Amino acid sequence: MHYTIFDTPVVRTFCRWFSIATLRLLGWRLDGDFPRLQKYVLIGAPHTSNWDFPLTLMFCFAARARIYWMGKHTLFSGPLGPLMRWLGGVAVDRRQSNSLVEQMVAEFNRREALVLTVPPEGTRSRVTEWKSGFYYIALGAGVPIALAYLDYPSKCGGILAMYQPSGDVAADMPQIRAFYRDVTGRHPHNQ
Repeated sequence: MHYTIFDTPVVRTFCRWFSIATLRLLGWRLDGDFPRLQKYVLIGAPHTSNWDFPLTLMFCFAARARIYWMGKHTLFSGPLGPLMRWLGGVAVDRRQSNSLVEQMVAEFNRREALVLTVPPEGTRSRVTEWKSGFYYIALGAGVPIALAYLDYPSKCGGILAMYQPSGDVAADMPQIRAFYRDVTGRHPHNQ
């Protein structure tokens, strides 16, 4: 059994109220609710700033979303291992013959509930194409993709839509990216 920060009622409650207060002080607001599904892949775009991660975490805490993230397997060995798992980390072993996508699909199959965050751009720098790993993880696991966003001009964040991959990545990726056409990151020149 994997215990995370979200399974600790006192910490979970503190983080929620701290996040709500901090977001309010910073002028940010949560738009709508996070999905109440047991399993899905959560992507967030555009990713243009180091501020995206803490803001996203605060939105997730405020919305009571229990998210997990991928990390290199070496982060989970030694004394930091239990802490990394407690913080929601899922170990990925690049030395294994199966791919990252196969490892995450197996993780979805192993768990009763899993909301896995995957950055589609893979970097804060400008990219012309998104990485497709999130898509193939969702497709292989048979789960939808939650399209999360942070719009800096309006100081609003939340979920734009839920998207069920069809298996035709060439058709689906432009549709997914189109949801973000009116969303502006902290550094628009990196979008």
